[in-house]
Amino acid sequence: MFIALERLINLDDGYRRLFQVDGRSLLLLMVDRQPVLLENRCPHQGAPLHNATVVGTVLRCSRHGAEFDLLNGQSLNASCGNLNLFKLAYDGDRIGIDL
Repeated sequence: MFIALERLINLDDGYRRLFQVDGRSLLLLMVDRQPVLLENRCPHQGAPLHNATVVGTVLRCSRHGAEFDLLNGQSLNASCGNLNLFKLAYDGDRIGIDL
């Protein structure tokens, strides 16, 4: 089942928005002109990521400074797990997720 999150025309650099899908808080970002969908939860200690700093393709958690590569979800800090990224789906002029 496709769940639409946003219209493609709205996805500009700097785009950042939270969505609630199937009981999860998801964060949709535009990173280097690519949409990225991730769980709004830092794997380090569970802090929300919607206020995280993004520089280039690196997301930095505002609570403890853990850093992650947004293109693959990998932690840049040895003590952290990786981000939970979700595969995006498309339907016409909309971007979303298949459940």
